[in-house]
Amino acid sequence: MLKLMNLLATYDLPYKSPLHETLHLVFSTALIVLMAIAAVTAIILVLLQPSNSSGIDALGGSSETFFGKNKGKSIEAKMKKWTWICLAVLIVLSIVFYVLQIESLWT
Repeated sequence: MLKLMNLLATYDLPYKSPLHETLHLVFSTALIVLMAIAAVTAIILVLLQPSNSSGIDALGGSSETFFGKNKGKSIEAKMKKWTWICLAVLIVLSIVFYVLQIESLWT
């Protein structure tokens, strides 16, 4: 165990140029900003969507109109689709950010 500790203590990482560090900082910052935008957009889209349960309306026996039945195919469907797109973008950016951080540790 002591030999392993000595080996790790004497291991010197290769020199990183200032350009490499600057690019890493710029890409990391850009990814964090894009992830924040995607997260806030997904949160707003989820909050704007109506709930799926009928709730208290079921007690009153409200009838649905033709527009009410097809409303889900227009605005609600688009909001649901954009929510999934925002979440997929957030997942992809998170994985890219993780790989970028791991790569920076080994170079």
